[in-house]
Amino acid sequence: MRSDPSFSPDHAEAVASSDLTPDSAPTAARAVGDGRTLAGSAAGSLRERIIQGEFPPGTRLNERALCDLLGVSRTPLREAFRLLAAEGLVQIEPNRGAQVVALSDANIREAFEVIGGLEAMSCRFACERATDVEIAEIRALTYEMMASHARHDLPTYFRVNREIHERISLAAHNSLLKQLYDAQNARIQNLRFVSNEDRQKWDLAMREHIEMAEALAARDADRLAAIMRQHLQRKCDAALKSRSETIDTQHM
Repeated sequence: MRSDPSFSPDHAEAVASSDLTPDSAPTAARAVGDGRTLAGSAAGSLRERIIQGEFPPGTRLNERALCDLLGVSRTPLREAFRLLAAEGLVQIEPNRGAQVVALSDANIREAFEVIGGLEAMSCRFACERATDVEIAEIRALTYEMMASHARHDLPTYFRVNREIHERISLAAHNSLLKQLYDAQNARIQNLRFVSNEDRQKWDLAMREHIEMAEALAARDADRLAAIMRQHLQRKCDAALKSRSETIDTQHM
C-alpha cells in the first residue's frame, strides 16, 4: 500500500531541527593509507570546492597552495588532477599545469540537453521499477531538502539535491544508464549549484522537487519526466545567464 504522496512546506521547520543530515565531509581516516587513497580524498575535496564556486571556471590550480590547503604532497595532488580531468572538471596542459574547465555556451546547452534526456529516462524507469522503500527514501530526502531551504542553507540543500537525483538514477535499475548519467553529470555540477544562488530560482527549484516527489510516489512517469526536463532546462538557462554576467563583469 502506498502512502499519501502530498508534500507541504509546513513540514520543513520540523525537519530543520532533526538529525537527518549526515556529515559527508572527507574524514582524516579516508586520507590515511596509500597514495591512491590520498589522491581520492584530495580529488573529493577539490571537486566540492569547484562545484561550490570556490575555484571558478578557468581558474589555474596552484600546486603549492593546494598542497598546503588539502594537506597532501604533489604526487597525490597530481593524481587528483588526473581523476578530475577524467570527469571533465579539470583540464591539464603540458608545462602549464591544471585549471578548472570553462565550458562554452554551446557546451553548456549540449550538456544539459544530454543530462536532461538521461534523467527523464531515469524518471520513467524509476516510476516502473523503484521499490516502495526507494520511493520512501527519496520522499524523506525531499523533506530534508525543504528543511535546508527553510534555513537558507544552500550547501546542505545542494548536497541533498544531488543525492535525490542520484537516488532517482539508481531507482531506474539500469546500470548502463547510471554510468552514462554519472559521466555527464560530473561536468555540470558546479553550474547546477550556481543556478540556485538567485532566491526566486531557488524557490522555484524547491517547488519542482516537491512536485517530482509527488509524481514519483504516484508512479506517474509522464508527469515526472516532464517536470525533470523543465527543471533541467531552467538550470541550463540560469547557468547561461550566470556565465554571461560573469563575462560582462570581467570585461568592465
